Amino acid sequence: MNKKIWTRTAYILTTILVFGVFLYLCFLPSFRNFVFEIENKTFDLRQNITSKYMNPSDKISIIEVDDESYEYIVDKFGSWPVPRVFWANLITNLEPSKPNMLIFDLLFLKRFTADGDSDLELIQAVNKNKNVYVSMNFDNYSKEVRTPPKLPLALQNNIENDFLIKTNPDLVYSNCRPILEEILNGTKNIGLINVQRDKDGIIRTMSPFSYYDGTYYKHLTILAGLDYLNISTNNFKLNKRGEIVLQDTLNKTQDTSGKKTILPLNSNGRVILNWYGPEWSFNYIPLWKVASAIEKGDKAFLENNFKDKIIFVGVTANSLSDIKSTPVSYMFPGVEVQATFLNNILDNNFIKKAPLAFDIVLAIFLAALIGFGVMNFKSPAKSVLMFFGVYTLYFILSTLLMLFFNVWISLTAPIMLGIFVFAAGYIAKYLITSRDYEHTYKLAVTDGLTEMFNHRYFQEQMTNNIQNAKRYGNVFSLIMVDIDFFKKFNDTYGHQSGDAVLRQVAQTIKRNIRSTDIPCRYGGEEMSVILTNTNKEDAIKTAIKICEAVRNKEFELATGDWTHVTISLGVATMPTDGDTTEKLIEYADKCLYVAKRNGRNQVVHDVPDDTPTE
Repeated sequence: MNKKIWTRTAYILTTILVFGVFLYLCFLPSFRNFVFEIENKTFDLRQNITSKYMNPSDKISIIEVDDESYEYIVDKFGSWPVPRVFWANLITNLEPSKPNMLIFDLLFLKRFTADGDSDLELIQAVNKNKNVYVSMNFDNYSKEVRTPPKLPLALQNNIENDFLIKTNPDLVYSNCRPILEEILNGTKNIGLINVQRDKDGIIRTMSPFSYYDGTYYKHLTILAGLDYLNISTNNFKLNKRGEIVLQDTLNKTQDTSGKKTILPLNSNGRVILNWYGPEWSFNYIPLWKVASAIEKGDKAFLENNFKDKIIFVGVTANSLSDIKSTPVSYMFPGVEVQATFLNNILDNNFIKKAPLAFDIVLAIFLAALIGFGVMNFKSPAKSVLMFFGVYTLYFILSTLLMLFFNVWISLTAPIMLGIFVFAAGYIAKYLITSRDYEHTYKLAVTDGLTEMFNHRYFQEQMTNNIQNAKRYGNVFSLIMVDIDFFKKFNDTYGHQSGDAVLRQVAQTIKRNIRSTDIPCRYGGEEMSVILTNTNKEDAIKTAIKICEAVRNKEFELATGDWTHVTISLGVATMPTDGDTTEKLIEYADKCLYVAKRNGRNQVVHDVPDDTPTE
């Protein structure tokens, strides 16, 4: 086969085999989970890079219950949580500064039995101010622990084509932690603050909707985002691309930029968040400073910090245990996660995962490029350089796509496939190189006419067999073969016919020995056979078998005629007849000389030491 065709065939077959192994692994759940987890880490890496260039909205501020504020509250009220009147006063005193929204990332659960008036003041403050938003939370507590409450119809939503949400067990809940009943029934500004973590505990996604008691409920930030965009609807539709387009179903109102605000859901029914920084990104104002400004009547401070702002109120103190792990930090306050979610809505800035088909095509293209490089670059260094160059550029491209277009293309699967193809290329290269080496070596040790091993190889094998015999106490034998009257044959029939007979005699010898024996062309018409692990008796039998096979065979000449030839054979065995290459050859030659002197066409194996060689 043409070497070029063989090379390409080897590459293709090896690549197909390795690609098949890769596909098989992809069907194993454990392998898919492994790839998925690594891919999530590459997402985190890219988010750490891109988040440095993302600017959070200056419309959002966070009033934080940090460690200092927690100490301030404990000193003032004696414990946490604080009396509800504190939050009522906060709402009442912030409203004159005209904040756009005041969103509580806090759960106002059950009544404080010791201070009912305090609860009442909070209820009145929340229900009176339509820009105040409060939280609730779903869970899966047993019905024996808590009876699942019925929620107001005003909080319920309809979603068409809801397969991505309703079928996802992480988004379906069986119970709810009810907030104060008067708030629950007195305002529509109530949303969920549930978060969903991946298997490694990292929050990368958020669910805009959750399913409870046969219907859907909005996340708190979706509720606030819709109100900010002046969209009033409880009816949503999931399109064929897995997107929910936020618009008023009655007047088709869209956001002020004229672009549709889209929630691109992934296969788990969640949106992928786009983070704004490795550190806390939004404008944080400690609660104790706000409380002090209220006490002092510092209206300028309140107006400067909160006018027209979307204000989140939440805890950041470590002791209050609302710290989350995100792609950009393992110590992220939960309220910042909620603010990031809302900021993504306002900026229409969610990450969109590229379709699986696109990732597959791209992975195959890159793998083919790597395979092409391995196949065409003779230098391993160039192949390795190309591999790292291609995937470094691919990583940069994927990061730029995430930064400028919010698109997440896979890194792990393409790189793994590239590694598989790279390995396949070098396996094929090794096979080809081995084949070429074997072919070259065969040419170097083979006689071109007879296709027996040549004289150099004969000498090497004699040395090896003698060393093994001395080391392990083995025996081996040597047969020297000479075609009778070959010079006269050449003179009579010509050298071409002589070559033809020489080639056919060699083939006859090879057919009558074992695969472990070593047939060689010693020189001219003289040939030899090294019989490994063979004693004198077995060597004689083999020599007689060869002699008879040649005698009985009819050989075709170059002219097309047929004739018979005979051979003479001498046998020597180590260590009986010698313990060096020279001595064994000399003894076998003496036997060969005796065979010729006694009439040829025979095997001789025993001669006196003083017998001369021919």
